[in-house]
Amino acid sequence: MCRANDASMIATFIQVALGGAIGAMLRYGAGLCVMRVIASGIPLGVLSVNVLGSFAMGAFTVYSFHRGLQHLNPFVMTGVLGGFTTFSAFSLEAFTLYERGQIAAAGLYVVLSVALSLLGLGLGVLIARGIWA
Repeated sequence: MCRANDASMIATFIQVALGGAIGAMLRYGAGLCVMRVIASGIPLGVLSVNVLGSFAMGAFTVYSFHRGLQHLNPFVMTGVLGGFTTFSAFSLEAFTLYERGQIAAAGLYVVLSVALSLLGLGLGVLIARGIWA
């Protein structure tokens, strides 16, 4: 059973929550800025946030490892970058599988993640439309 009863775990949850709030505000602001600067038929705000967040996840992964700053990972990676874009965590997991030589697993993970997420979203929309129509 998952329990969050010690002070260390509670402190980590608070770090993730604060980082997540910061990341969500950054995502919202960046999305607005991109939409105001570039008018497009595709969601460039979301695309740019996903790409930037994935870049930042990769850079911070290496930086924190080489500087011995892994203790910041809950705040920065899970919180700030997770709040900024969960796509960055997905990208890191897919790339990690690829780097480990698990190329088939990485490909399957990417295809399943995208396809099943779109399916889940579509089912959620259909169910919600049926309930609140």
